[in-house]
Amino acid sequence: MWTAKTRGRMATIEKKTLRYPTDLTDEEWLQMEPLLPRPARTGRHRSVDLREVLNAVRYLVRTGCGWRMLPVNFPAWQTVYWWFRRFVRQFLFRTIHDIALMIDRERSGREASPSAGILDSQTVKAPAAGAKRGFDGGKKIVGRKRHIAVDTDGRLLMVNLTSADISDSAGAQQVLDGIRKRWPWLKKFFADSGYDRVKLMDKAAWKDFVIQIVKRIENQDGFKVLPRRWVVERTFGWMIRWRRLVRDYEARIDVAEAMLHISMGSLLLRRISH
Repeated sequence: MWTAKTRGRMATIEKKTLRYPTDLTDEEWLQMEPLLPRPARTGRHRSVDLREVLNAVRYLVRTGCGWRMLPVNFPAWQTVYWWFRRFVRQFLFRTIHDIALMIDRERSGREASPSAGILDSQTVKAPAAGAKRGFDGGKKIVGRKRHIAVDTDGRLLMVNLTSADISDSAGAQQVLDGIRKRWPWLKKFFADSGYDRVKLMDKAAWKDFVIQIVKRIENQDGFKVLPRRWVVERTFGWMIRWRRLVRDYEARIDVAEAMLHISMGSLLLRRISH
């Protein structure tokens, strides 16, 4: 919520950055630097500043500009893109996000690994996806679908990107396949009626998950907040504040997933550092 207190906090943080609000502050850099690759002991000395590379990537995701349109303050866009692809192959952005998530949970008095989550999906246009996009008949959108799981405070736990013609229950089954490796104590999920499908429920029971369906209120008059359901909708709101995520401009699935982890990881990193 934007209050006088939070506005003053953000103004203080922006004063610590050199040029843009997305630049890493000294406190954030101290959190990230140990996770970055070390310089090679042999060969040519590294000349690029990785802090500037990360500043450029965060600027791109937050503003929604293209690689070739990065400001001249940053290294050459080819250099930034080369390092970005290397970080994607090393799952660096996902690692930073998960570590920041666990630290933030412990700061709020919770266990580092969550025990409950919320499932939902979001369909966005994907003009560059080519054959890897589909048509969502419910939303009338041609693009990709983001199947996500968040904890009960809205932190992103898992994302599965598919073409938009994949149903919510089918996408959630792939989330169940991979989420136990990252968050081993997760046991329960909340979801809407779109996930009330036999195959999904059977798979959840086989993998020792419980999915509780939060149904709409009967004879509802006007808008009412459903228990647990509003949390994941707020997460989608956090995502689309990063303009690169309003649409899916990426041709590759792994790059699109990295963009999501950059945005959500940056929010968590700023929260725990300030």
